[in-house]
Amino acid sequence: MKLRPLTHKDARACYALFHRTVHGGTGAFYDATQRAAWAPDLKDAPDSWPERLTAGFSVCATRWGRIRGFFTMGHDGHIDFAYVALEEMGKGTAGRLYEACEAEARRLGLSHMETEASHLARRFFERRGWTVVARQTVIRDSVGIENFRMEKRLEP
Repeated sequence: MKLRPLTHKDARACYALFHRTVHGGTGAFYDATQRAAWAPDLKDAPDSWPERLTAGFSVCATRWGRIRGFFTMGHDGHIDFAYVALEEMGKGTAGRLYEACEAEARRLGLSHMETEASHLARRFFERRGWTVVARQTVIRDSVGIENFRMEKRLEP
C-alpha cells in the first residue's frame, strides 16, 4: 500500500468508493433512506467534489494502482472525509491515512483536531484518543442522519 496526495483526477474514483462504503458498510446503523441521502447515486455526485477533496490536506491509499481509501482534512484540523473500501477494513489502511492527517496537524502546529463521525467511524476515532463532544443529527435532503462531533487534543 502506498500513500499519496489526492488530485482532481481522483474525484470519480473517490466518490465511487465513498458511495460503496456508505451503502455497503453502514447498514447496521443507518437505514436505506439515510444512506441514500448521505451518499446519492454516482450520477448525482456534486460538481464541487474535486475541489472539496483537494481543498486542504488530502491523502489516499493505493494498492495495485487503485484507490483503497482516502482522508481529507482542512488546514484547521477538521477531518471531512475518512473512508476506506469495505475490503480494506481491518487491514490498517484507515490507520495509516489517519496517521498522515495527525502528522500534518502537528506539523501545522494545531492544538486539536475535529470531525463529525458516523456510528461506525466513532469507534475508529475513539481508539485513537478522540472524545465525543456532542451527538447530533444533520439533515441531508430532508433526512436526519445521526453522527458525533468529536475532537482530539494534540499534546505539544
